[in-house]
Amino acid sequence: MRVRLALGAAANTLLIAGLAAATPAHAGRFDDLTVNGTGTVAADGTITLSGTYRCLPDGSPGPVFVSSTLVQGDESTGIGGTHAVCDGQVREWTNSSKGTGSRYERGEATVRAHLMKLSTKSGLPMPQPLAREEAQVQLG
Repeated sequence: MRVRLALGAAANTLLIAGLAAATPAHAGRFDDLTVNGTGTVAADGTITLSGTYRCLPDGSPGPVFVSSTLVQGDESTGIGGTHAVCDGQVREWTNSSKGTGSRYERGEATVRAHLMKLSTKSGLPMPQPLAREEAQVQLG
């Protein structure tokens, strides 16, 4: 009986290990967000940040957006917002904001990005976070 239990446990361990090895890290149902490692500060002060997102349709009402915040030193500014298409495909996002660049310098900064759904299930738009990413970027 103990041999049978030991063999069963070993078979389960191998099965689980095999499934884990065969499954890519980003497989399955999930929402995801990335931030590109570079951003730009144009001569007119326009800041541009970018990355990728993926969101899945869930059938509930409400728009989905990618928002971003740029942090450098004591400065923190929201940089635009991109309307997201939730179809399960990896898509690019780009957010820009004009006139805020005079407060920022070329060099290292932090970007905080959020993939957010404005759920209208209750009648009022309520933010529903889907994914977030914080990354160091190089402003050029």
